[in-house]
Amino acid sequence: MQAVEAASGRPFLAVEQVSKRFGGAGGFQALDGVSLSVAQGELLCLLGPSGCGKTTLLRIIAGLEREDGGRIHAGGRELTGLPPQSRDYGILFQSYALFPNLSVAQNVAYGLQGRGMGRAHREARIGEMLALVGLTGSERKYPGQLSGGQQQRVALARALAPAPSLLLLDEPMSALDARVREHLRLELRQLQRRLNVTTVMVTHDQEEAMAMADRIAVMEGGRIAQTGTPGEIYERPASAFVAEFIGQANWLAGRLSGRETFTVGELELAVSPARAGTAAGNAGGAARLCCRPEAVRLHPAEGEPNRLLARIVDQTYLGSRYRLLLEADRLPGQTLFADVLREERHLLPAPGSHKFWVSLPSQALQVFA
Repeated sequence: MQAVEAASGRPFLAVEQVSKRFGGAGGFQALDGVSLSVAQGELLCLLGPSGCGKTTLLRIIAGLEREDGGRIHAGGRELTGLPPQSRDYGILFQSYALFPNLSVAQNVAYGLQGRGMGRAHREARIGEMLALVGLTGSERKYPGQLSGGQQQRVALARALAPAPSLLLLDEPMSALDARVREHLRLELRQLQRRLNVTTVMVTHDQEEAMAMADRIAVMEGGRIAQTGTPGEIYERPASAFVAEFIGQANWLAGRLSGRETFTVGELELAVSPARAGTAAGNAGGAARLCCRPEAVRLHPAEGEPNRLLARIVDQTYLGSRYRLLLEADRLPGQTLFADVLREERHLLPAPGSHKFWVSLPSQALQVFA
């Protein structure tokens, strides 16, 4: 079973063994027995490449798609088979989905239809929602008069207006430029925490997931490859797929020649037994070693394990740091990335000049079969 447990306490949302196939018996298996749970007030990100099933899962939770098997519970009641309007959620799409012929106030009011509100109550709620998203005074404007970021704020106000117990976000910022996306990401996260609304968000942007999520569920081929906090996913990936999908990494091909030794050609590297991962039960077989660029140590003390002589081939300026491309002795035909803080760059030789010592700390190396 592909399971994601809630961080603590009884889950607010529980998805149990949900499957979905498109195109009949011989068609595409979009979801393969997925189970997950989300705690009250938690923000869970479904993260993965295109075609992994994350949007299909979100649409099934929303009732916009019917599952082939499995059950869904939210807030103590079963949602399986219920129409979307009976599921008590707000949803935000990447395309805004605003009505261009309706004013901002009318768009927000659309989310309040069928709630039995009097006019005064409805107008007060509209004003409250627009104040919440920072658009007070925009009631009479039309979507075409707003920027992309402002339109998405209107869509968010509409989704939150009925005070739903569950908020579903389908790549809500992918249509925005980078600066607006980063600003709105922070605003949305702060608002979600303030309202304590349980939230499931779909994204293929790992940076967005790392910045916003309490927990991340990484999806691969209709299954959940790993779940955990952003730190757990990045620092202790459960598979090579997760390690490659989340962040930059150095990869060395070789074999686990002992519980604490990884061999690359004629080079032996010390590894922590606790970091041997899926390769631990396959000692002697082909394996891959993963090391994050920021873990590479420059100018290590004499006697530190896994020391190598290296020279800088190239460097990339990334604002707060430089990413160095290194060629290391005893690793012919392979290169390493190493991150160094901007203020430390002057301690290193220029690209193409003399060699210096680097090390790959054993506790930062992870081995996969």
